[in-house]
Amino acid sequence: MRLTSFTDYSLRTLLYLAANRDRLVTIQDIADLHVISKNHLMKVVYQLGLAGLVETVRGRNGGLRLGREPKDINIGALVRSTETDFFMAECFDRANDTCPLTPDCKLKHTLNAATQAFLHVLDQQTLADMLPADPAHTHSKPVKIMRNSVKK
Repeated sequence: MRLTSFTDYSLRTLLYLAANRDRLVTIQDIADLHVISKNHLMKVVYQLGLAGLVETVRGRNGGLRLGREPKDINIGALVRSTETDFFMAECFDRANDTCPLTPDCKLKHTLNAATQAFLHVLDQQTLADMLPADPAHTHSKPVKIMRNSVKK
């Protein structure tokens, strides 16, 4: 299964906010760190705000912070709320299923079981579980991995 960039950015945003609870964070901070579009990230933060997962502070010294405790943010619930569907194959979408094997195919049941197992694992995790065990060993600025940095 592959998560959408919206879910990926949602998880990255929440992890960054959880790791930086001692200060307000800007959208630009997160966009710069992950080298992602600030405009797209604004849409993500807006939706996270509507869900009560992120609080915004307006003004000159404003920024973002978590809207809930990390232990109260379930990863499975977040993924379900940010993904549009969990169609692993064409046969999962009855409206657009043109596969001639669908009536007798057992693959759909196997893929469905795999999707449910994937979500079950995520349901067992909170944002707090994704953070380093000892905050004293975290760095104030995560390591930035550069894409395409290999020279030929």
